[in-house]
Amino acid sequence: MSGPLVRALLFDVFGTLVDWRTSIARDLSAFGARRSLSCDWIGLVDAWRGEYVPAMDRVRRGELPWRNLDALHASSLDELLPRFGLAELDADDRAWMVRRWHALDPWPDVRAGLERLRARHVLGTLSNGNVALLVDLCRNADLRFDAIFSAEIFRRYKPDPQTYLGAAGLLGCEPHEVMLVAAHNDDLGAARAQGLRTAFVARPAEYGPHQRKDFAADAGVDVAARDLGKLADAL
Repeated sequence: MSGPLVRALLFDVFGTLVDWRTSIARDLSAFGARRSLSCDWIGLVDAWRGEYVPAMDRVRRGELPWRNLDALHASSLDELLPRFGLAELDADDRAWMVRRWHALDPWPDVRAGLERLRARHVLGTLSNGNVALLVDLCRNADLRFDAIFSAEIFRRYKPDPQTYLGAAGLLGCEPHEVMLVAAHNDDLGAARAQGLRTAFVARPAEYGPHQRKDFAADAGVDVAARDLGKLADAL
């Protein structure tokens, strides 16, 4: 790869590093089996994730005061449970469901790929997840990072410019010395607009049969790879 030296790699987390859909569907299905609850669990997971961007956008537009992703997940879940016949779940059950986002399985290539990339680069998360969520997730999945950067630190959700520029600044880097790694072209486009380098990693199974985009990198991405091992090869 030609161009300026990349000193640090920042990683989107949900979908890029961890398989949220399979992980949460498995945990909620097991919960339902233990409680003899009948529910379209995968439908609930998909609907819950479908509220992710709209909820953050309401914060970004000032329609809601700042609240972290755990709080947004909790409020979205409260709205969805009656639709799925689970309105009677108590506060403890709802909190347990929200905490499932703290314990997601990584994609198979992630641990080994991160270790290869850490040999030559500073690694950090750059996620809309809150700090406690990301710390728990990385510990549970055994993902090693040099820094945890979260939207919560900047009180701005991606794709607001402050998230990308703030993380680069905290690392003491110019934007062009930092590369965002993500499976989502819109995230990469927003980072590129702030001067960061970009790497696309394909995750065509992120949304299961509902995946409609992000099968390949958009034009302008610096590096495209099918997994983190291939990204390490490219860098």
